[in-house]
Amino acid sequence: MPPRAIILDCDPGQDDAVAIFLALASPEELDVLAVTTVGGNVPLALTEANARRVVEAAGASVPVHLGCPRPLLRPLETAEHVHGETGLDGSGLPPPQRPPAPGHAADVIVELVMGRPPGSVTLVPTGPLTNIALALVKEPALAEHLAGIVLMGGAIGLGNITPAAEFNFYVDPHAADIVFRSGVPITMFPLDVTHKVLVTPERLERIDALGTPAARAVAGMLDFYRRHGRTGGAEDGPLHDPCTIAWLIAPELFSGRECHVAIETVSPLGLGRSYVDWWGSGDGPANALVVNEADAEGFFDLLVERLARL
Repeated sequence: MPPRAIILDCDPGQDDAVAIFLALASPEELDVLAVTTVGGNVPLALTEANARRVVEAAGASVPVHLGCPRPLLRPLETAEHVHGETGLDGSGLPPPQRPPAPGHAADVIVELVMGRPPGSVTLVPTGPLTNIALALVKEPALAEHLAGIVLMGGAIGLGNITPAAEFNFYVDPHAADIVFRSGVPITMFPLDVTHKVLVTPERLERIDALGTPAARAVAGMLDFYRRHGRTGGAEDGPLHDPCTIAWLIAPELFSGRECHVAIETVSPLGLGRSYVDWWGSGDGPANALVVNEADAEGFFDLLVERLARL
C-alpha cells in the first residue's frame, strides 16, 4: 500500500510536537503533505515557530503554514500552565532557520485536498478545529473530497479545562460543531482514551536512552509535560495528540465505537462539551468513530522504534 497522504493541523504544544516527530518518522505509512498551525496551546506566533522547530529537528522539509490566530467567534484561551511559556518548554530545540511557507492554512488545506483524487487525503487536527472549519466553509466540496478527519479532542466523560469540556473543543466550540456536522468520516480521540496513554518514568527513560538529538528533545519535552500536564491528581501526564498518528500507523493498538457526537455551543456552563451518544439512546446518526481503548505499551513500543529512526 502507498503511504497515506495527511495534513497535520496542530498547535505545538509538547504532545503536538511528538505527533509531528512520529508522523515524519513513518514515511512508509504516512506522506505528510504539510503542517498547518493554529492558535491554541500558545499563540499562533509560537505554535507556527514550534512546528518549524520540530520539522527541522526531524530533518524534514515539509512546509509549515500559518493559520487562524484565534477561534471563529471567541477570544483565544491558551494553556501555558501546561506547556510553558514557549509551548515547547523542556525541548532544548533551537529557533527555526527556514521561514514559514506562504499561504493561509485553510487555503492550503483546500488546495492540497481538492488538487488530489477524492478520498486520498486525511486531515489530522490535534488542536482547536478553527482551520478545518474555515476550510470546510470556504469550499463546500471539501467534505466529500476528504478521506476522513482523525482528530484529538472532546471527551465521553469529564473535561480537562472545565468540568464539561476538553481544551481543544472548548477553545473553539463553533469550529468543532461545524466539523462534526460536516459529514466527513471522523475518528475521534477523546480524553477517555488519551488518559490511558501515560508518560511514566519508565517510558520516559526508554525514550531518553535512545540518545539521538530528536529523542533527547522529546524526552526533555515530556519530562516537563509529565510534571505539568497531569489531570485530576494523576501522577503521570497523558500523551494526547500522538494517538492520532499511532492509529494511522497501527490501528490495532486502539478500539472504539461508532457514535453520534454533538458539540455544545450555547450553554456557558457546558461550552465545548462533546455529547457522545455511547449507548445509542438518541436519534442522531453515527458521525464519528469514538476511540476509548488503547494498548499503551504497544503505543510506546511504536513511538520508541520510530524515534530511533530520526
